[in-house]
Amino acid sequence: MWAQDIEPRRWTPLPVGVKVVGVGYGQTSGDLLFDPLLDVKDAELAADTIMAVYVQSFSLLGKLARFDARLPWQNATWEGLLSGEETFIERRGFADPIFRISVNLSGATGSGAKSQNERSNTIVGAAMSLTVPMGEYFDDKLLNLGSNRYTLRPQLGVVHTRGQWSYELTGSVFLYSDNNDFYNNTRRKQGPLFAIQSHIIRTFKPGLWASISVGYGRGGESAIDGIDKNDKRGILLSALSVGFPVAKKQVMKFSYINSETLENTGADIATFAVGWSLLL
Repeated sequence: MWAQDIEPRRWTPLPVGVKVVGVGYGQTSGDLLFDPLLDVKDAELAADTIMAVYVQSFSLLGKLARFDARLPWQNATWEGLLSGEETFIERRGFADPIFRISVNLSGATGSGAKSQNERSNTIVGAAMSLTVPMGEYFDDKLLNLGSNRYTLRPQLGVVHTRGQWSYELTGSVFLYSDNNDFYNNTRRKQGPLFAIQSHIIRTFKPGLWASISVGYGRGGESAIDGIDKNDKRGILLSALSVGFPVAKKQVMKFSYINSETLENTGADIATFAVGWSLLL
């Protein structure tokens, strides 16, 4: 449903062999701005998302690596004026799952011990994520939970930790496959979306941390049956997050995320999220 995320501590090293399972809930609401040609006005979105998460840390050619899998289920509603008439749409089901493999290229050993013990350390990492079109999708509907296309996302990140402070920067690009079964038997192509996000993280004690984040995305112009839509995306994101232990090997996380469009189309939405994870 959303093109860009903002997530702190994505490069935090985990010791080899650690597994993490978790579940999260997010409530999203806000305004949507559609292409004026669609004659949609005063559109609003409300969505509840439940996310199942699995993380596995392992060694790859002597480097610390991890695999992440995320499976979202959503209940979303859209309402507004379509050609002057009040319209209400609801979708309920699975959205597209996301799989990610990341490798710490420097600054973290395969054991993970070095990065955990050093008071000052810089980690450089690379990752590749893939969004798979397995979510609910109807080719005769304009609004769907799934996207009916693959999204490949190369990422490069660096995080510098000094004492109790960490400074994280991640750059990525979203590469979209074509949707050959778009609305009303059309074909949708979309150009790359370039994104960057930065986080300042303060660790108070093991397991207890807080962060402030900002992100920006630009690009992603689409074409329908070869006709350019002139709908380039401009996205500004900001977030506040806090994580803390609730029991042995159990952690809770709370986040507030705000997304604002800088163009005539897009979304101005806010998300409140809570997550629970268990280290195995």
